[in-house]
Amino acid sequence: MSTATTTSPAPLGLTGRAIAPDLARGAMLLLIAVANAPWYLWDEKAGLTNAHPIDASLLDRIVQSLALIAVDGRTYPIFAFLFGYGIWQLYRRQLDAGVDRKLVRRLLRRRHWWMLAFGFVHAALLWMGDIIGAYGLAGLLLTWWFLDRRDRTIRVCIIVFTVLLTLGSALLVVGGVLVSTLPPGAATFEFDDHTSMAEPSYGASVLLRLGFWSVLTPAQGLLSLITPIAILLALLAARARVLEEPEQHLPLLRRTAVIGIAFGWIVGGVLAAQNAGLLGFPRDLDWALLGINGIAGLACALGYVAVFGLIAARLRGRPDGRVSGALQAVGKRSLSSYLTQSVVFAPLMSAWGLGLGAALSSWSIALVALATWLLTVVLAVALEKRGKRGPAEWLLRKLAYPRARAA
Repeated sequence: MSTATTTSPAPLGLTGRAIAPDLARGAMLLLIAVANAPWYLWDEKAGLTNAHPIDASLLDRIVQSLALIAVDGRTYPIFAFLFGYGIWQLYRRQLDAGVDRKLVRRLLRRRHWWMLAFGFVHAALLWMGDIIGAYGLAGLLLTWWFLDRRDRTIRVCIIVFTVLLTLGSALLVVGGVLVSTLPPGAATFEFDDHTSMAEPSYGASVLLRLGFWSVLTPAQGLLSLITPIAILLALLAARARVLEEPEQHLPLLRRTAVIGIAFGWIVGGVLAAQNAGLLGFPRDLDWALLGINGIAGLACALGYVAVFGLIAARLRGRPDGRVSGALQAVGKRSLSSYLTQSVVFAPLMSAWGLGLGAALSSWSIALVALATWLLTVVLAVALEKRGKRGPAEWLLRKLAYPRARAA
């Protein structure tokens, strides 16, 4: 009598990973820190569509301009793309290891449900702008709908989503033009994104954060269309092994880098000029450029990823240098490093904590963001030397992966 066994999904080790995704995650976490930091300046009045204080010194304005050109709206699409790329890598490797397709899909569902739970806890405890939950929600639905679809079907959906996003962006611009013809103040409205950071009661801040997060998660994960487009593009790229074998895709990577970054920075320059009051349009009409900036942010994000693909092609077969090795160490522990940023920022900056957000400005909080990222680099390198995962990665794998069992 024989006992049949079913191969169960098992997490992969820290070695044998593609260089480019980890390089990109490690470096782009600095941009995530810089992008999130201004939201903690809770004692300053900010624009309607960004967290940058309206009253700013020349140095502050320079930092704001750099952020609007190269950082804001360009970071979360990067991680959406890398998240989607990782979905296919996990799926393919588990299938290659002999795991049944249904079991792998079940693993992905568990993983994405737990990401949604991680995002909820992250928002409740520390940071209203959590993106983990948004990616978990997007992963749940998009893997269900698209994981085993043909490339042609995915391309058609990307085109449809892109057309819808473009039409929505055009409508925002038209709406802004129409509103500009109304009497001054006729269509003015305000929205304060700093309420949870400005709240001195921690208990009350929890409710404020969760309220914001409950709206942000479906909006950022699905409704904006940027995250779904990025994830679907990543599925196609992962099937073609663009980042595992970047030397086979150099023309594509070069075109994507040049066109994507150029488009993103040009549109970002327009937003920076508007933020500095150089265009002569009322600041309360900034929302008219949100859609265009979203498209530019996605293009720029793809350009950034392509740059790291090109770097990975040059590093192929070479021993890791100190910088590239450190960035890869952070990239392997991107979830822990991302959460560490909130562990540092929230209690230091929020009114319910030390309240330093009321004393800083754009340039000074950018330095705090840099220091926080450097801290995560030091921690990641220490864990890499010990061969240890980040604590958040360890917990997510422990919760998502089942114990191997006989069938």
